[in-house]
Amino acid sequence: MKVTMVVEWPKGTRVRWEWNGQMFVRKREDAPAPANYGFIPNTHNPADDSEVDAVLLGLPRPAGQRLEAEIVGMIRLADGDHKLILTPPGTRPDEAEINAALTWFPAARKPEVAGKEEALGWLSANSR
Repeated sequence: MKVTMVVEWPKGTRVRWEWNGQMFVRKREDAPAPANYGFIPNTHNPADDSEVDAVLLGLPRPAGQRLEAEIVGMIRLADGDHKLILTPPGTRPDEAEINAALTWFPAARKPEVAGKEEALGWLSANSR
């Protein structure tokens, strides 16, 4: 299944941007992102009452870019604030990138990978 993602934190950069509903604003600096990080418009994550977050594997993308991507799995977190794992259409997920994304989250959140079917079911339950 393909979804549209908006990039807020490009892969390899320290600066995270956030869409405030009208424009992108600089949120903070942190460790470089191991993948492109952003959100899926028109979805709802009940864990944090915002859109569903996603990590896009592959090449860095600029902040603010909207792109179509394929759901390949999900990072399941103990607090319920799950993140979809996406790839550009027609590409295969890279295990090293998935592992880097997993280690990006604190161990206390107990990150683990869930498969595509579980990700699709969770997204379906949280679409607006």
